[in-house]
Amino acid sequence: MNNSGGARKKMRGQVVAVCLSKHKGERKKDIGRGQLLADHGLEGDAHAGNWHRQVSLLALESIEKMRARGLEVGPGDFAENITTQGLDLMHLPVGTLLRIGTALGEVTQIGKECHAPCAIRRQAGDCVMPREGIFVRVIKGGTVQVGDPVEVVSQNLPYNQR
Repeated sequence: MNNSGGARKKMRGQVVAVCLSKHKGERKKDIGRGQLLADHGLEGDAHAGNWHRQVSLLALESIEKMRARGLEVGPGDFAENITTQGLDLMHLPVGTLLRIGTALGEVTQIGKECHAPCAIRRQAGDCVMPREGIFVRVIKGGTVQVGDPVEVVSQNLPYNQR
């Protein structure tokens, strides 16, 4: 991160859930701890693979917006792999490097197209994942577990353009 004279505050949050599903199209379950594999994603997750959306993150603050609308939802219900707290995910630019536990990931996409309409959108008339969820590519593998820090390492050019 460009730290001019130490004036910029480090951006940091923490992991509150690590979630996976064996099959696409189902809610993810919190497993508490997982292994992020380089160029693949969360070990055992149906959405992992060699593509730009290897791991999805959503802030607990976003989930709480849906709870305020009366939905009984929690971590994993939006198909996110990692639920965070205390870090403004949706305003991180593409190319941001994040340390997630002992792994390193690069933000590749903010938001996504909602599939025709998801169960959450049908229930509430809205869903936060398409606007507030982010996706990362795993650059360096490592473990991630509840309580681990999620920290912005750099907001420079994307890793593959350095």
